Amino acid sequence: MKLVIAEKPSVAQSIAKVIGATERQDGYLEGNGYIVSWCVGHLVELAEPEYYDEKYSKWRYEDLPILPEQWEYQVSESTKKQFKVLKDLMKRSDVTSLVEATDAGREGELIFRLVYHQAGCNRPFERLWISSMEDKAIEEGFANLKSGSEYDALYEAAVCRERADWMVGMNATRLFSTLYGQTLNVGRVMTPTLAMLVTREAEISGFKSEPFYTIAITVGGVKAISERYSIKSEAEDVLRKVRDAGNTVIRKNRTTEKQEKAPQLYDLTNLQRDANKMLGFTAQQTLDYAQSLYEKKLITYPRTDSRFLAEDMAVNLPKLSNSVAEKYGYTKRFEPNYKQIINNKKVSDHHAIIPTINIVDVNYGELPSGEQKVLSLISCRFLVGMAEPCVVNETELEFEAAGVVFKAKAKQVAKKGWRDIQEWFFVAKKEDTADSDEGRILDNLNFFEEGKILPVRETEIKEGKTSPKKHFTEDTLLSAMEHASADEMPDDAEHKGIGTPATRAGTIEKLVRIGFVERRGDKKTKYLIPTHKGTALITVMPEEIQSASMTADWEEKLIDIERKKYSADEFIREIGAMITELVQTYKVIEDAEVLMHPVNEPLGPCPCCGKNVVEKSKGFFCEGGDFALWKNNRFFNSLSKKLTKQVAEKLLKDGKAKLKGCRSVKTGKTYDCVVRMTVDEMKRPQFGLEFEKRKSYER
Repeated sequence: MKLVIAEKPSVAQSIAKVIGATERQDGYLEGNGYIVSWCVGHLVELAEPEYYDEKYSKWRYEDLPILPEQWEYQVSESTKKQFKVLKDLMKRSDVTSLVEATDAGREGELIFRLVYHQAGCNRPFERLWISSMEDKAIEEGFANLKSGSEYDALYEAAVCRERADWMVGMNATRLFSTLYGQTLNVGRVMTPTLAMLVTREAEISGFKSEPFYTIAITVGGVKAISERYSIKSEAEDVLRKVRDAGNTVIRKNRTTEKQEKAPQLYDLTNLQRDANKMLGFTAQQTLDYAQSLYEKKLITYPRTDSRFLAEDMAVNLPKLSNSVAEKYGYTKRFEPNYKQIINNKKVSDHHAIIPTINIVDVNYGELPSGEQKVLSLISCRFLVGMAEPCVVNETELEFEAAGVVFKAKAKQVAKKGWRDIQEWFFVAKKEDTADSDEGRILDNLNFFEEGKILPVRETEIKEGKTSPKKHFTEDTLLSAMEHASADEMPDDAEHKGIGTPATRAGTIEKLVRIGFVERRGDKKTKYLIPTHKGTALITVMPEEIQSASMTADWEEKLIDIERKKYSADEFIREIGAMITELVQTYKVIEDAEVLMHPVNEPLGPCPCCGKNVVEKSKGFFCEGGDFALWKNNRFFNSLSKKLTKQVAEKLLKDGKAKLKGCRSVKTGKTYDCVVRMTVDEMKRPQFGLEFEKRKSYER
């Protein structure tokens, strides 16, 4: 018998169906010479510090740094039953070998190997490496199993990542928490990401808006604008000269044809960015939807950093592209250029995310709304990536009056190309240019002949103000994480930035969950704003911990370990030396007590006694102790929503708050509603829902 170990039960069931292991047992499936079982996430984890020495159960500065000489592992309490199932299967007398079928990547490798070693297994194993859960892909994968030893370096890199995270997180968290008297979570990727957010907010709050002035003239029905002037009197002087001149000369009338190449296929980060920008999804939501689509065999492996396909996939592209176009009803003539999306040199462990041929048979109505939208994004980008360029004619007019140059511009799409497909999937907002400056330029190009003198009809000074950078959204933060310190990396480096496509979403979610970052905004646009606690942490954090440059350097070294170009032992020694130096040399920031414990601003009056309700780490509490709104709230959890500061303020002020995009835990359906809050005789908040038809119920 061959024992096949997958990462999740759903994946195990798909594999078992293909290879004929259809007989259900407790924790596994069996048949046709195979046993198929599964992990449940990380069954085996690094041991806590107190496992090495009981003294570490208390956090003390004098016990730092904690750097194990021999690393120990423990089975998670919640997964002991499934671990026992796997261990017993590995020791079964009829099991001669194993197939590692966890996700084909660094973390999947780690999950399997830790279980394999913790169970004391020494039987040979082979590696299943696939990028799709389609039946055909699974069949081909089993026909081409590789020796497990080929992935030893990948496992070493995964172990280094895990242990580096443990050393930095465990030691730095205890160091700063003991020095500043409160829990301050630190992470190898999390802290530099938080530093980005804090730095951006500091730039915004410190920005001083300054006025600037431009002069607008109207010539031939077209408005043209001058350069900016920082002093109003200068602009007024120019305005007088232009009025005195009365006429203007056309210095330039030039139209340039520009081609906008079709965007590349999606990797995970770019899929998450577009889903956030276009649909308002968080990075984690997008990853969850994509993972579910993958397990339903509708898309290829989502945790990829590649935006191209491998050459051996070309043979299947005509049928797939025709099927996707037909599925979405795109019937216009379309001649895909497959070469645009194929590049072996830019495919790493996995190729770009594309739909599978199974999309033909899917019933969209049976998919949750979020999955429908993510599948549409992926399908659209697949077709768009093979389409012709969009051709745009850009016209630039330049007028000169009294020695001052005024400019006007217009754009006209000559050939939609790939944009036609994108508009089919996501209807573009039509812009009426008939009565606009652009429309007048395009309709009268011959009128604006170079060298021609025309009268200036209207003149005015326009005042504007300089603007600060925008707050980070998940779209722009993901981009910043992806490109952090990219200018310090070699040009040929495949992995740049901090984190990986698979971990960036989890990093953002953790920052929100532990209270370092809040989501603010409405509708689709949510901004990520650091809290006072998050800002305070970065303020006292030394450069080497919050540096994106250092973290990006670590990611590059992990890749080098995978390629056998760098020593895993040397990497761990480097991290240990850095942590030791940090513990020994860090000095507490003066006046940090004030920084760490700010005066809480009142959110509103307590509905019981009228005293102020203030925000604390775990909720919103009356200063008189009569009333509490807990952040970890069962009612809001049942709606798949968080009890945020903004919602708490509305409940205290109005007794109700609107919630959009609530999601039923049972059905997965989304809806909008109004939450009403009352207080019972025990001074406890009670919540109810109202819908458009005014139906309500209590929970």
